[in-house]
Amino acid sequence: MTAGTVTPYRPDQQTGRDGFAQLLLAEWTKLRTVRGWVIGLLVAVLVMLGLGLFGAAGSSGSCQSTSGGPARSGQGCASANPPVGPGGEAVTDSFYFVRQPLAGNGSITIRVTSLTGVIPSGNGPTLGTRPGLVPWAKAGIIIKASTQPGSAYAAMMVTADHGVRMQENFTGDTAGPPGAVTASDPRWLRLTRSGNTITGYDSADGTHWAQVGTVALAGLPPTVQAGLFAASPAYQDISQGLGGGESGTIAPSQDTAVFDHVSLTGASPAATWTGYYVGAADGPGTGGYHQAGDRFTVTGSGDIAPVVPGQAGGQDLTATTFLVGTFAGLIAMIVVATMFITAEYRRGLIRTTLAASPRRGRVLAAKATVIGSVAFLAGLVAAAAALMLGTQLARGRVYVFPVSGLTELRMVVGTAALVAVTAVLALAVGTMLRRSAAAVTVVIVVIVLPYLLGVVSVLPAGPADWVLRITPAAAFAVQQAIPQYPQVTALYSPGGSGGGYYPLAPWAGFAVLCGWAAVAVALALVLLRRRDV
Repeated sequence: MTAGTVTPYRPDQQTGRDGFAQLLLAEWTKLRTVRGWVIGLLVAVLVMLGLGLFGAAGSSGSCQSTSGGPARSGQGCASANPPVGPGGEAVTDSFYFVRQPLAGNGSITIRVTSLTGVIPSGNGPTLGTRPGLVPWAKAGIIIKASTQPGSAYAAMMVTADHGVRMQENFTGDTAGPPGAVTASDPRWLRLTRSGNTITGYDSADGTHWAQVGTVALAGLPPTVQAGLFAASPAYQDISQGLGGGESGTIAPSQDTAVFDHVSLTGASPAATWTGYYVGAADGPGTGGYHQAGDRFTVTGSGDIAPVVPGQAGGQDLTATTFLVGTFAGLIAMIVVATMFITAEYRRGLIRTTLAASPRRGRVLAAKATVIGSVAFLAGLVAAAAALMLGTQLARGRVYVFPVSGLTELRMVVGTAALVAVTAVLALAVGTMLRRSAAAVTVVIVVIVLPYLLGVVSVLPAGPADWVLRITPAAAFAVQQAIPQYPQVTALYSPGGSGGGYYPLAPWAGFAVLCGWAAVAVALALVLLRRRDV
């Protein structure tokens, strides 16, 4: 009897792209043929979508008629919605304006010698007033496309606590010299127009001028409105307690500026100044002006700035609300991703997998690619549907802050990437621990728990801020719809009426999660290569 020749198995014979492609196909086949894992993926999509739609359907809002009539709700509050600025953002555009039309090119120059004001004192029924200024009380000169709230503008101004600023189109803010204006230290301001380009200057003596900034305002009409203005945002003394509750005082404030050496050059159809309260139709306008020769005293309240959540005049929502189900979807995705590797350890199938493909790093890469891709697709579908359907469902019930198309795209793609990288992180932790329950618990503790602690404001502001900076939960910043505006005073936090804010920028927060995932994958690879199966 002649013994047959046995050819030993040589794993090195299948190398290159075809080998990895076959491995990807094998891992994809495993994932799609296990019913429990497929159900888990569907659950992740459905809870992300369902919780977002639940929040939209449960929203309601009301507003009080400015004429003293009965309260309105839903579509009846449409007139209470803030105007929209040139960039599509919700804005407040309410200030006292002493103006003249300016036809074509020209410039306006003034000297500011004083900025004073009054702010609320006390609270509740004993609320009174006392001398003072809110930090962003402002006065100066402005060139504005029209007196219509939300129209394009550029302004040079002095502020109570932030020195000289040049601001434009509500979101632009450029710092000039610091310091407050006084009679002994006045500030000269100038704006020049050349076509659609507006340039702002500042001077300490009216002779030596320094350029603060220059902006292009698209679509300025041939004749614009130029003049002096005064505005003072609402006084805010609010705090956020445990559980997200807010308390404190929000009440109107007022400022008064004194100008002299007023000069308007250019082709101006009018020869006299006219006082007008921009945005008075949106509320009780407060202000006025007095002219004595070339000396103007202008008093105003209100603001020229973006509106942030909690300031839209009633209940309002941001698109972030419709993605609130992400944390629940992540839990389902974490379970699937950890079991994608731990199930093989539990059943002993990991030996078969590594026998077929002894290059363990490639096995881990294939599993990460498959689970990450599937998680990304699931997150993309859920986030896009939740954002689109939630917005449609909530409109007519409450005010939904408008966001640009690029912001919506970043929120949808960012949420999908958040889900995908979390799945890869869970896979890596599962590879290290080899036990489903332990791996799921660890990943939930480092991602979902910090997010919940931040949103419900269980921790004080300082520790909560750091939790959302250094833990993987920082990645939820990709869902922030409205940015933090340095020129707008508000309670910026993940919870409360100003909800949806994070201490890191959207992609910076996502990078923190990526860093954690990269470290976890590297450790998993080291342990997978060194340990027996």
